[in-house]
Amino acid sequence: MARIVMKFGGTSVANLDRIRRVAALVARQHAQGNEVAVVVSAMSGETNRLVGFVDDISDDSRLGGAIDDEYDAIVASGEQVTSGLLSIALRRQGVNARSWQGWQIPLQTDGTHASARIKDIETLAFNQSLKDGIVGVVAGFQGISPLGRVSTLGRGGSDTSAVALAVALKADRCDIYTDVDGVYTTDPRIVPEARRLNRIAFEEMLELASQGAKVLQTRSVELAMNNNLPIRVLTSFRGVDEPNPGTLVCSEETIMEERVVSGVAFSRDEAQISLLRLSDVPGVVARVCGVMADANISVDMIVQGTSRREDSANLVFTIGRRDLEKTLSALEENKGKIGFDGLLFNDKVSKVSVVGIGMRSHAGVAHTMFSALAERNINIEVIATSEIKISVLIDSDMTELAVRALNGAFDLGAK
Repeated sequence: MARIVMKFGGTSVANLDRIRRVAALVARQHAQGNEVAVVVSAMSGETNRLVGFVDDISDDSRLGGAIDDEYDAIVASGEQVTSGLLSIALRRQGVNARSWQGWQIPLQTDGTHASARIKDIETLAFNQSLKDGIVGVVAGFQGISPLGRVSTLGRGGSDTSAVALAVALKADRCDIYTDVDGVYTTDPRIVPEARRLNRIAFEEMLELASQGAKVLQTRSVELAMNNNLPIRVLTSFRGVDEPNPGTLVCSEETIMEERVVSGVAFSRDEAQISLLRLSDVPGVVARVCGVMADANISVDMIVQGTSRREDSANLVFTIGRRDLEKTLSALEENKGKIGFDGLLFNDKVSKVSVVGIGMRSHAGVAHTMFSALAERNINIEVIATSEIKISVLIDSDMTELAVRALNGAFDLGAK
């Protein structure tokens, strides 16, 4: 007998027929004698609908800005509906099940509005319920704040809920069901011949997720890696009796395949900022990053180079495209503090990355990558590297061509 946490995303529970299909998958695990906890997202499109309500009513000037403490209560309701519906569907199939909201477990978070961090999970009552053979269906994406209010974990937070609950319950694994049947070498919509990976290391999955791959949420992978909790990525769109091997995200030591690069990720949500003719003195980059941090803006790729003017430098960095206006405003307000003469921006760029633990011990990855891009006449604006990743910033119109070129260059197609 195993203890398993199963997580189902919005497309998996998009309507009642799909919820019944999910119930059949859960019932099968329960029938095998396993202790099963289930974490569900809101039905597909429901969170966007609820956020739309908040946005619309926020335009009423009589409310001022006093809606922040109610946002979480509103958008968390989608998961509450799904957890109740799935519990009913399981009961109709003869499975003893009940729904749990985040505050009932309780899943305790900090007080950050709309993007809370999990601080602790008290599992005493929930754990006993599982031991009694009751399937616990948990509303993902939500917890309880220090003030006793509903809190939400941000987009993709149901993945984090599921992994955190699995860690707290000392589960054998966490199965995350999506609309794809595993982790692929790259997006199959761009490269149809992309290959599904049987296994991928935590470190690789974390890099792919942070560089734009949408299969798993970054925080959930980090949490699983820190606790050595295996994650299986599966599809919920196959029949109960159909093969569904998926992809196992696990420690590097359990991976037997020899490969240098495991995948190609990309992100179109990028903007490039160029600060011209800064004083070339120690601390100037720290001042820029400090201004960005004060504005709650994350900086990604950073390159500093010399300027034509003596004793000055140019600084290029990237931010999320959604933060562009806020970034430009913060930089202009702090122009004197930072000390730059000119500012340029480009929001027509994408980041493309190759990722693989084999890069630690194999030379020539950068040469292969840059050669493949050069052969397609793709110009590189910025380069950033880590031990198992190389990222480049390119013209956004070249994104799909670059992804296909790199998938071919590293032989990542189906075998």
